[in-house]
Amino acid sequence: MRGKFITFEGIDGAGKSSHVEWLAETLRQRGLSVLVTREPGGTALGEKLRELLLSEAMHLETETLLMFAARREHLAQRIEPALARGEWVICDRFSDATWAYQGGGRGLDKAKFLALERWVHEHLQPDLTLLFDLPLEVARERIVLANRVLDKFEQERADFHERVRQAYLERAHANPSRMRVIGADDSLENIRKQLEVIASSICS
Repeated sequence: MRGKFITFEGIDGAGKSSHVEWLAETLRQRGLSVLVTREPGGTALGEKLRELLLSEAMHLETETLLMFAARREHLAQRIEPALARGEWVICDRFSDATWAYQGGGRGLDKAKFLALERWVHEHLQPDLTLLFDLPLEVARERIVLANRVLDKFEQERADFHERVRQAYLERAHANPSRMRVIGADDSLENIRKQLEVIASSICS
């Protein structure tokens, strides 16, 4: 049987990455084989592209094309083979991130995004996307408290991140059967309870 494909999304500072391994371990305890990966990245080539994408200034369309190039390699080398073997795949960001960051944040023409999405993975969408959402000011506070070197996206102005957030919510509204919005400003305990319920529902 084909495995399931779960993605985690959210603005920078939403805290989604801290829940990725927890959900993976929860699924493993249910006897499932789980691959955890990320975008951009996930392959040797993808990680090299990630370094460029997170640090180098470039034209919007160049940035978008590189995102999808890394994604195509990721799908071919890791995601699709794992799903075919019956493994579950949990990916920290996928195409919804490109819709939100390059589309919402930077203003990429939606038609260009949709054309690339159809070309690169028309046959495959996540079975479930968990969108971690919270007010922008809370997200920015978390980033400051993390006290680490920020990538080029994290360094963007507040209005950029608000556009990203709204694009994510727009995407979730348009895809209610696939995307579930998690209130990321809730307590860790409550968020984990929500994830536990979701894990039980998708495993049944």
